[in-house]
Amino acid sequence: MPWEIDIVSQQSAHPVNTDLLHTAVAVVLQQEQLISAILSISIVDNAAIHRINRQYLQHDYPTDVISFQLGFDDAELPSQDSDEQDETDSDSELTVAASETPLAAGAAIEGEIIASAEMAVQMAPAGNWSADAELALYVVHGLLHLCGYDDLTPDDRSLMKSREILAMNALGFHPAYAEDQPDS
Repeated sequence: MPWEIDIVSQQSAHPVNTDLLHTAVAVVLQQEQLISAILSISIVDNAAIHRINRQYLQHDYPTDVISFQLGFDDAELPSQDSDEQDETDSDSELTVAASETPLAAGAAIEGEIIASAEMAVQMAPAGNWSADAELALYVVHGLLHLCGYDDLTPDDRSLMKSREILAMNALGFHPAYAEDQPDS
């Protein structure tokens, strides 16, 4: 799979574990079965993400992560009526049931993810984990948005969180909110 992942830290609130973030991106790309991805990931502070949030989304407050879709090619997407059996990706050892085919399976994406390390430092204690894990969650969340997931309705939010949990568990992290998810 041709992946181009560029991670840049433009802040001093927290040292960035780029290896973890690269791994998080690889896990999601494999989990969501993308054929290629070109991603720019910027790690910023609250002031910078506040400016971006205000300028592009008209929200006058800092946030955890913002993602921008720069390109999406779904020409390779399989039919929704596929009779495929369960598939296992040998590289990631993630199993995806046919009924749970990822939204962007077979697609190529290009996008930008901007995440606040400062927000991760502030919010990590509430998740009962490290700022590195919290920042990885932000990158996973932003990448899932680029893959077509949304969190505006309860059903969409539940689906997106289930994909986050799958990715974070593959990284060895267990989101506190995972206990609220129904068993599937």
